[in-house]
Amino acid sequence: MRKQLFATLATLGMLTTAPFVLANPIEIQVNNTMSEGGSESAAVERFAEYLEEQAPGRFEVRPFLAGSLGGENAVLELLNLGQTQLSLTGGNWRQQYAPEYDAITVPFVFTTWDEVDAYMESPSGQALVEKAENQGGLKYFGLQHRGPRHMTANKEIHTPDDLDGFRLRLPSLPVWLEVWEEIGAQVVNVPAPEIYLAMQTGQVDGHENSLSSPYTRRLWEVQDYLIMTSHVQFPWSWVASARWWDGLEEEDQALIEEAIEVARQYGSEQERELDEFYLEALQDEGMTVIEPDVAPFREAALPAIDRVMADMAEGVREDALGNDSE
Repeated sequence: MRKQLFATLATLGMLTTAPFVLANPIEIQVNNTMSEGGSESAAVERFAEYLEEQAPGRFEVRPFLAGSLGGENAVLELLNLGQTQLSLTGGNWRQQYAPEYDAITVPFVFTTWDEVDAYMESPSGQALVEKAENQGGLKYFGLQHRGPRHMTANKEIHTPDDLDGFRLRLPSLPVWLEVWEEIGAQVVNVPAPEIYLAMQTGQVDGHENSLSSPYTRRLWEVQDYLIMTSHVQFPWSWVASARWWDGLEEEDQALIEEAIEVARQYGSEQERELDEFYLEALQDEGMTVIEPDVAPFREAALPAIDRVMADMAEGVREDALGNDSE
C-alpha cells in the first residue's frame, strides 16, 4: 500500500526531489531605448546577474532594449500605470514631470559628472526627484553616467568667436537651440540619419554629440576636429513603477536596490571605458583633438542660460551654478 501511494504521488507530479518553490519568480521588465552592445545593455545584464547571484530563481529579469515597448514617453506611461516595472531612461522624465528643476538639460551649466551628482543632492535636485515621483508614479534610484557631449568641426574651434557663422547641427530641443545661438553658432536641424551627408555636402560645418556619434557614423571622413567642450552631461536614470514597487516585500526591495546600485556603477564604468576607446580610435583615424577653455563658452551662453532659468523654480540657478549666480 505504501509503495502504491508513493507511485501514485510520483505519477501526479506531487513528489519531487527538487526544492519546493514557495512562489513564482518576480518578473522584472527592464526597458531601455538603446540596442544591445553598449554600456546600457551591459548594466541591465549585470543587474540580472547580481539578482541571480544573491537569490537564485527568485527574480526573472526580462530586458526590453531598443525601445521594444516604445519610446521613453510611452514607457513612462506604462510605469505610471504599473504595466512595466523598471527603466533605464533618459531625460524625458525630468522634462515631463519637473521641467522647472531640470537644469541638467541646459548646455554649459554642468561640465563634469561631479557637478551633476552634486546638483542631484542639492535642494533643487531633491525637489526634482520628489515632484517627478509624485507626478509620474515613479521610484527614482539614481543616475548612470553617459559620455559627455562634445563638438565635431571642419575647422579649429578654440573660442566662441570661432563659431561666428558656423553651421552647427542640433536636435530640435529649444533650450539647446537658444543657448548655441546665443554663443554665436548658426543652428541647423538635420535628421540624425542624414548627419554624414549634410557634412559631406557642406550643409553643416559640424555637430555635437557624445563620441559614439562620430565613431559609429565614420565622421572622420567628413570632419577634421574634435572639440572637447563637455557642454552637456546627459545621464541615464534608473526608475521603477511606484505601483509595482510598493507591492514588493521589503527584503525584495532591498535586494533590487542593491542590484541597481551595482548595475549603474558598472554601466558608468563601461561607458567611461567606451568613451576612452572612441577618443583613441577617432584620433587613430586622423581627427585632431582640441581642448578649449570652456569658461568663455559658458560666459557667452550665460544670457541664454539666465533666460531659461528665469522660468525655473526658485533656487535652481544658485544650486546649479553656485558662485556664477552672482
